[in-house]
Amino acid sequence: MTAVKKYNAEQLMNVVLAPVVSEKSTFVADKNRQYVFRVCDDATKPQIKAAIELMFKTKVDDVTVLNVRGKERRFGRLSGRRRNWKKAYVRLAEGQEINFAATE
Repeated sequence: MTAVKKYNAEQLMNVVLAPVVSEKSTFVADKNRQYVFRVCDDATKPQIKAAIELMFKTKVDDVTVLNVRGKERRFGRLSGRRRNWKKAYVRLAEGQEINFAATE
């Protein structure tokens, strides 16, 4: 857990915004031991790894980051966009697991 000591704990608590719950994320969690999170736009892979290890007390093997483009939406004649966001696929070490119901 040396990655946790490099960063301030208060900053790490603001890196991970929310888990992404969808059909694809539950399939990936069951098959590959990966969990999907919505993270800050300026978060880096080491920050995400340290934040997950700090928040859920687990060992993280790998982090894959993906920028999601906001969808085009129309409001009558006006067209707009949802905002862009960043998604992180976090692979846990063998035997590790995140139970969202048990965490605060």
